[in-house]
Amino acid sequence: MNPSNPPRTDARRHHDPEIRGFASDNYAGAHPEILAALALANGGHQVAYGEDDYTAHLQQLIRGHFGATAEAFPVFNGTGANVTALQALTDRWGAVICADTAHIHVDECGAPERVGGLKLLTVPTPDGKLTPELIDREAYGWDDEHRAMPQVVSITQNTELGTVYTPEEIRAICEHAHAHGMKVHLDGARIANAAASLDVPMRTFTNRAGVDVLSFGGTKNGALFGEAVVVLNPDAVRHMKHLRKMSMQLASKMRFVSVQLEALLAKDLWLRNARHANAMAQRLAEGVREVDGVEILHAVQANAVFARLPHDVSERLQKRYRFYFWDESAGDVRWMCSFDTSEDDVDGFVAALKEEMAQ
Repeated sequence: MNPSNPPRTDARRHHDPEIRGFASDNYAGAHPEILAALALANGGHQVAYGEDDYTAHLQQLIRGHFGATAEAFPVFNGTGANVTALQALTDRWGAVICADTAHIHVDECGAPERVGGLKLLTVPTPDGKLTPELIDREAYGWDDEHRAMPQVVSITQNTELGTVYTPEEIRAICEHAHAHGMKVHLDGARIANAAASLDVPMRTFTNRAGVDVLSFGGTKNGALFGEAVVVLNPDAVRHMKHLRKMSMQLASKMRFVSVQLEALLAKDLWLRNARHANAMAQRLAEGVREVDGVEILHAVQANAVFARLPHDVSERLQKRYRFYFWDESAGDVRWMCSFDTSEDDVDGFVAALKEEMAQ
């Protein structure tokens, strides 16, 4: 390959890049700085399976964000990160306490249970957030051989309902879990949005709060693909390298995962992207509040807006902008903003909502 020759491809564009939506932050493409990083890492040969220079440098960045003992294990996707992390924290008879809205429970096709061999003990929550008191609904029976043993508390930051734990809330959960001999896993698919909302470094509500293992998200924040299991407490896990491979999450050309995470974390791209997505969600919420007959269901603290409106209005609006029902029977919907959501996107959507509500 001659770097002086411009690249060419036989692929053709098969979508209209002008079409916008609010269905998921996964619908957005890759941030241009991520694509530039991938091009930078291309060319030449690098050792496979994580022994490359980019993965080595990523460890320095991870320690800068999450403390001197932190170690990153890049993986392909969020489900893989969660399943691998939870396996590393549990015995074969172990169970994981989580909110009933947790991604590991409702959006991973049973992978933690079928692939990871784990029992999920779910707890209803009003806002997607666990508390020590809610955890205690399932935190019992450690000596009962007839019951899966609670060994991990898994929380999501920010939650699937768009709410954000304070550092004090996470610290209280960690102290409570550790007092019972349990470990704490944090699903951080949108950890950047939570940090931007709280206006604190990510370490403030992870390693400094007592979290043992983190699933660090990149894809929802501008990466093309790739997440990482970040071990914050090395005494809490066993055989992460082997578990990653057995879970089919070991990338052969890992440099292309690691360089994307480097592009996010080396300076402030992770924060810029998250702040923008959060700001667009606030703009969307402000516009929606002006529309009679539309109810915002949860505090808008990150990049999600949950609302309730007439079912027929949602169906008509979906023909103009893609989004999902959250609870179709109740008329609840979810609108997500991403790093590339523009003010025009938001204003156009609010105008369309007003038009459909007026019919």
